[in-house]
Amino acid sequence: MQVDEFNFPDDYYYDKHHFWARVDGETVVMGMTEYATKMAGDLVFVEMISPGKKVQQDKAFLSVESGKWVGRVFAPVSGQIVAINEELEFEPTMVNQDPYGAGWIASIKPTNLDAELGNLLKAENLKEWLEPEIERQKKLQAKKGF
Repeated sequence: MQVDEFNFPDDYYYDKHHFWARVDGETVVMGMTEYATKMAGDLVFVEMISPGKKVQQDKAFLSVESGKWVGRVFAPVSGQIVAINEELEFEPTMVNQDPYGAGWIASIKPTNLDAELGNLLKAENLKEWLEPEIERQKKLQAKKGF
């Protein structure tokens, strides 16, 4: 699905912090949306955490940085981190270059998947929520002269 100039895969789930989630067997793979990566700019750092860490839906569990921005990464579902994309330690811009593929951030073994997926947006609901935010961002950038 396209929202403005941004791509959002139809079969993914999205949260209101601009992260995506994809159910992959018994795990949930997650990362930043294309919109989030464009707003942040090229990432220069992705915090590495060890697998085994417990995360809670809608709570921050690590951070990412660009030259102009530091942001928190929020868990789309509760569970335990089973993998971190270690390539991002050396190539954080992979998140910008391929946010829905090679730029994934973490894989989570969920504890309450069915209930928590209902708290996320699907592509068909995303457009209605995201379009006003994109417009606000454009107006803000126009004021700043970007």
